[in-house]
Amino acid sequence: MTVRSRLRHARRALLLAGAAMALVSGALAASGTQPAAAASLPCDIYASGGTPCVAAYSTTRALYASYNGPLYQIQRSSDGTSMNIGLLSAGGDVNAAPQVSFCSGTTCTITKIYDQSPNHSDLPISWGGFWHGPGPNGSDVGANAMALPMMINGHQAFGVRVTPGTGYRVDNVTLPTGSQPEGVYMVTSSNLYNNQCCFDFGSGETSHTDTGNGHMNAIEFGSACWFGGCTGPGPWVEADLENGMYSTNTGPNTASNPGVHYPFVSAWEKNNGTSNFTLKYGNAASGGLTTTYSGQLPNGYSPMHEEADILLGTGGDNSNGASGEFFEGAVTAGYPSDATENAVQAGLTTAGYAQTSAPSGPITAGLNSAKCVDDSAFSTANGNKIQMWDCTGGINQQWTVEPDGTLQVYGKCMDITGANYGNGTLIELWDCNGGANQQWKATNGTLVNPASGKCLDDPGSNTANGTQLVLWTCNGGSNQQWHLPS
Repeated sequence: MTVRSRLRHARRALLLAGAAMALVSGALAASGTQPAAAASLPCDIYASGGTPCVAAYSTTRALYASYNGPLYQIQRSSDGTSMNIGLLSAGGDVNAAPQVSFCSGTTCTITKIYDQSPNHSDLPISWGGFWHGPGPNGSDVGANAMALPMMINGHQAFGVRVTPGTGYRVDNVTLPTGSQPEGVYMVTSSNLYNNQCCFDFGSGETSHTDTGNGHMNAIEFGSACWFGGCTGPGPWVEADLENGMYSTNTGPNTASNPGVHYPFVSAWEKNNGTSNFTLKYGNAASGGLTTTYSGQLPNGYSPMHEEADILLGTGGDNSNGASGEFFEGAVTAGYPSDATENAVQAGLTTAGYAQTSAPSGPITAGLNSAKCVDDSAFSTANGNKIQMWDCTGGINQQWTVEPDGTLQVYGKCMDITGANYGNGTLIELWDCNGGANQQWKATNGTLVNPASGKCLDDPGSNTANGTQLVLWTCNGGSNQQWHLPS
């Protein structure tokens, strides 16, 4: 789906016998297909089902039991040095500890996500497209590597937090093309989404322009209702087939699909290229899959015209206004069976996806609990003001209380401007850098900066929307009282 269209209207699996297979036997019996047990990793299961992964990406874990290479590459801004982030063991979870050390006191960007499949179609930052990104020469930008902390199987990990302008893409790779069948899955989250085009993962155009109906086959996750008539608030798992994001073959969702709300959402789309596409979702932490649509392709999309391009975070022509979160995903050759997808989902629920153990949520005001500490206009720019605003539940009001004494949103820190400890110094958002002006300590309901001994303050006890917070001598006033997430 693109902004222009809006304007125009063999690896084999290791089979496990006995009791492990019984976990998924009920799901497999109906189809007669027998993929690997849930204990196998996603691409092993897909291969066993006859629809092997042709591209596989994750910043959290291996997607093949035999994989022991890097997951992604990061680059720090302080000196331009890069580092590959790998696994704790072959077929295991990410080893994120080197990243934490490497990025301490500076900002790190995810510059590449490695393809774990034999095709090695690694995803670099996109060079842009018809719609220019905010990077050099119209390129997109990479995600802040520290912006999405989470846990996988009890281990620290980081996802890919996509904000407008973020995009990854690789062209002319080994994928199903034309009307060849293709499957896609990813793990995302309802913690971050919007109604803009397009938080996509899947196949797109090699030219990064709109080349017509059916030239994309990607999952889109968000609350975009491009054809009108949607029921509920979303977000939805949709198919971006170019010139349309489809929840059904006519566009809008059905009343039985008002939205998906899990910290970790498994999203699924498959397309046989001529007559059928199917959409599903699940909770990546527990349970099975729900099919929201399975039926004919939209008018004008048969046969499909898929191209040899993989994208993450943007639309086919680089429409880059969307937000979203990505943890893992793969593209398959062939149309995966329901049994295979059920087995992959069963394996996902044992992977141990969990939110960070650090408390996270709104910081409400003691003067008026309906007001929250807010990052203005959802901006992640350094120097953006931290203000009072009505509590909305938005991601820009979800603060993480980190063990190092920082208060973070979008992976950036609440900062005392210029390390100036005078009364009235404005509070802003800034890259976390380990500075004393980014340290806060909760004391009797106040938030004290230890370096200055002064408090986070609502100036003049003014709870009007847009009032920027300041640093001020602690005085016991109710305008210096804050309720932290716990």
